[in-house]
Amino acid sequence: MRFSILALAAVTASFLPYFASTEAFVPRVCSIPRGGDQQRQLSASAVTVAEIPTSPIPGMKPGTSGLRKKVEVWQGTDDEIKEKYYVENFIQSLLDTATANNNGETPKTLLVAGDGRYFNKEAIQKICRVLAGNGVENIWVPSSGIMSTPAVSAAIRTREGGSGDGGIILTASHNPGGPGEDFGIKYNEFYGQPAGEEFTDALYERSLEISKFMTVEGSPDIDIDAPAGTTFSLSPTSTVTIIDPFTEYVDVLKQSFDFDAIREFAKRPEFTILFDGMHGAGGPFARRVLVEGLGFPESSLMRCDPRPDFGGCHPDPNLTYAADLVKKMGLKPDGSTDESTVSSAPALGAANDGDGDRNLIAGAGCFVTPSDSLAMICDNWKAIPHFETAGGPKGVARSMPSSAALDVVAEALDIPCFNTPTGWKFFGNLMGSKEQFDKTDYTPFLCGEESFGTGTDHIREKDGLWAMLAWISILIDANKDVAEGAPLVQVKDIVMNHWIKYGRHFYCRYDYEAVASDAANEMMDLIRDEYVGGDLSSLSEDPSGIKLVGTEEFSYTDPVDGSLTSNQGLILFFRYPNGDDARVVFRLSGTGSAGATIRMYLEKFEKDQDRYGEAAPTALKSLADRAIGLVRLEPLTGRDSPTVIT
Repeated sequence: MRFSILALAAVTASFLPYFASTEAFVPRVCSIPRGGDQQRQLSASAVTVAEIPTSPIPGMKPGTSGLRKKVEVWQGTDDEIKEKYYVENFIQSLLDTATANNNGETPKTLLVAGDGRYFNKEAIQKICRVLAGNGVENIWVPSSGIMSTPAVSAAIRTREGGSGDGGIILTASHNPGGPGEDFGIKYNEFYGQPAGEEFTDALYERSLEISKFMTVEGSPDIDIDAPAGTTFSLSPTSTVTIIDPFTEYVDVLKQSFDFDAIREFAKRPEFTILFDGMHGAGGPFARRVLVEGLGFPESSLMRCDPRPDFGGCHPDPNLTYAADLVKKMGLKPDGSTDESTVSSAPALGAANDGDGDRNLIAGAGCFVTPSDSLAMICDNWKAIPHFETAGGPKGVARSMPSSAALDVVAEALDIPCFNTPTGWKFFGNLMGSKEQFDKTDYTPFLCGEESFGTGTDHIREKDGLWAMLAWISILIDANKDVAEGAPLVQVKDIVMNHWIKYGRHFYCRYDYEAVASDAANEMMDLIRDEYVGGDLSSLSEDPSGIKLVGTEEFSYTDPVDGSLTSNQGLILFFRYPNGDDARVVFRLSGTGSAGATIRMYLEKFEKDQDRYGEAAPTALKSLADRAIGLVRLEPLTGRDSPTVIT
């Protein structure tokens, strides 16, 4: 069914886009347009709102952060899944779910943005047409189509007084991009938080029922590279507005940190930083904040120009995939100090992932694990205005596979500490307990997960750049009494002092990527049947002396809304011959697009200060070997080593 209408489309003065098309990867320096008044007159063009028949497409079940598939699936060119309306089906199912959650009313204002990966701009065009076809009145698109996930959350919450109803984010996060690689779409709701399981489950059910989608046909493409402020009328009731991607995000960062103090500290010649954008969406935001806003030199940035294929790199900020930064920070691949290069390393380094929400933190010759970083930010809350002005954090949380380093700090501060399943959406309810549910107020709130995610209630997402600014603030506070020209207190000093105060939680993660799903599930079933539900007393002794003493399958009852989430990881508890306790967690990651990623998390608490200087993978090697042997990982999966150790 089609309805003829007339739409006027505003066209802006053309200028050279900073991206290559998705047909070729031509590296260019990213310079996102900031605005302009030049426009030229439009011609009227006849368009139609069309109702397109379709049918359900199997497999549209979102994981821990949206739906991720190979990009060819989304493009409709995959050899096995040839569905030309893949994007449209998913977006219609998403919008139908959002409408049902909004008392049957179509959301009025939605933001559409991506991390700049291959197929980003084409997908934005399709999505905007579906939204217009369904009567969404206001569609915000950032100039260039690129916006970090933290910035999207900030804009939903604060742009135009918080009038945004949600955001559609085109990202596969830390997964590779380009032909043959990954593409994804996730939805953030009214408060800027990732959609919860109730929403994603309903979306999946809707995708199995869909019989049509609405779209706009006959309209010219939106000029996504137009200056901020340009508008396009896709229909008499739907307008696309090109927005500045930075404004709201920079504003919330300025509310969280003392920009004047950071700007002054940046003038000290002995304080240098290095930020690795990994050619993702976070790069332009790092340039805007660190260089243009705080005065750090351009040499403080590396790989901060977004590229559709992330420059051929895997945009995951860990010791393996951020190898260039790791080396420049005076570190070896296992995170230990490289004495041959540490003398020339910057004082502080950080890396972002594809959509700018994850972070790796390192000092000169000192890798800070995500779990330690979270605990140390908590312990140094007085250095961060977001917490200091409120008298400290009122609650903290970590994902269950993270180490217990945060727990001991929270206990010392006498504040609530929650252990949640992996997935930032589980932190959303805690941050919004008062705002959304009129229950206990845990804000200011600090949270983090083992996969290099850290954040607070300044938005409702993890935020890689926030983590770096937090560490800069901690270093400023640690050096407040250090005279100009004198040696600075370094990251390694802060880390070591923390371990001396609280003890060290040795921690690392093994990733086995792209494992055959059947083999991965067989291994998980073995753990569940033989150990979680089995008799541990019959286990034979191991030469290492490391004994399996308990097991658990993690489940979580949300303290805010009472919802139950089950099957969130299998935990094996061990005891060393000297009585020290340790644990190993196995779970299958929900962020891949093909096969399964087995993640094994290792943790051991250490009180012996003489061992604090060891690299975590070395300290945990015997524990890893014991766990791998018990679960028969190698014979079941065929993998004799992990893809990543971090």
